[in-house]
Amino acid sequence: MPSRRDMLFFLAAAAVAGGSAPRAIAAPLAAAGQPDLRGAIGAVEYRAIPESGDRKTRNLQQMIEQAARENVPVYLPPGTYKVSNLTLPDNTRITGVPGASRIVYTGEGHLFSAENLRRIELSNLVIDGGNRWLGDYAGGLVQFTGVDEVLIDNCEIGGSRKHGLQLERCGGRIERSRISGAAQAGLYAVDSANLSVTGNTITDCGNGGILVHRWNKAEDGTVVSGNRISNIRANDGGTGQNGNGINIFRADGVMVVNNHISDCAFTAIRANSASDIQISNNQCRRSGETAIYVEFAFEGAVVSANMIDGAANGISIANFDEGGRLATVIGNVVRNLTLKGPYKHEVGFGIGIAAEADTLISGNVIEGAPRWGMQIGWGPYLRNVVVSGNVVRQAPVGCAVSVADGAGTAVITDNVFQETAEGAVLGFQWEKKVSDEMAGGGAPYKQLTVERNRIS
Repeated sequence: MPSRRDMLFFLAAAAVAGGSAPRAIAAPLAAAGQPDLRGAIGAVEYRAIPESGDRKTRNLQQMIEQAARENVPVYLPPGTYKVSNLTLPDNTRITGVPGASRIVYTGEGHLFSAENLRRIELSNLVIDGGNRWLGDYAGGLVQFTGVDEVLIDNCEIGGSRKHGLQLERCGGRIERSRISGAAQAGLYAVDSANLSVTGNTITDCGNGGILVHRWNKAEDGTVVSGNRISNIRANDGGTGQNGNGINIFRADGVMVVNNHISDCAFTAIRANSASDIQISNNQCRRSGETAIYVEFAFEGAVVSANMIDGAANGISIANFDEGGRLATVIGNVVRNLTLKGPYKHEVGFGIGIAAEADTLISGNVIEGAPRWGMQIGWGPYLRNVVVSGNVVRQAPVGCAVSVADGAGTAVITDNVFQETAEGAVLGFQWEKKVSDEMAGGGAPYKQLTVERNRIS
């Protein structure tokens, strides 16, 4: 049974249902002999009327500003609102009917923007860019800068000529929303402050899904969890700058967990110069390049319990030459890889798990890696890698370990290898095989410990 609060909200809305222009409703909400409920839902409700053109933009802008001053939301009934160049004040709350309240961008600059505020909230809206031109100053269809708390819930954002949603120096939550058809990325967040991106669907974007970046490497703390990301292209090309489902760049302390990511031109999850990153419990399917990539200047990475099915490479912990080090790769399943990638690679594609420095690789299962099951080091870039308790099946080489001049310590023990036709554990100088089978022990290189492996 509806509450008194719900009934009062309905009656206030019904009072203006037949209006032809936006009006403020300031009716008393307390009936005779009843307690005054204005503190619960506000003394004024702002209800917009669908129309289009400059007049609509002015009216809606004024309504938003007045509602923000009076600490009440603006409610958009079902309909199409054709507007542009709205600047949101502090304490803006705009809500509508999910799937029915449509805000359509008419061009000539931007749709929503806000700067240096405490709080903005958008909920239950369809925000349609119509693939119309955005001003040079606008990075996205919806663009907020310096907003302490951005709350976007159950919205649809589509058809942006640039990013769908761009946030700079913002915190808050982006949740239960759908972003699609952006020419650049669905969500671009730079210099965030404890942002949460949870439970969203991001699809059919031109260059990226969710981008969490910083101008300079620093603590970020963003949590990216429970999102569905699919069909991410790399329209602007490159060798990994574009085409990633989730891309973390220079942002430390980020968690990427429980996401489902499929059909990305390059990488499902790519972390570049991002220290203390956790990448766990993600589904990564049909990646065009490396499914999970941790690269360049990072210290500290946990890559655990991910399912990778279909990619050129599975997991890569790379770039010791740039300071990339300190990781665990535990409990992942990697399968159905291919030799074909989107560009020519110096090592080649078809590798299950690769690592170079200060890394534990344990408890993983790799099946169907058409080049190497595991790659341990590359040339002299190898230090303190432990490979233990893994299962590798159906790979020409089970584990390729670098024995080039300058290569450091590796321990390869207690692994199981099956259907590794060329060898289970072999030494390589760069891309050249230089050793006989070492899986059974007695490796002729003092920096290697190879013991108790089984070939079945």
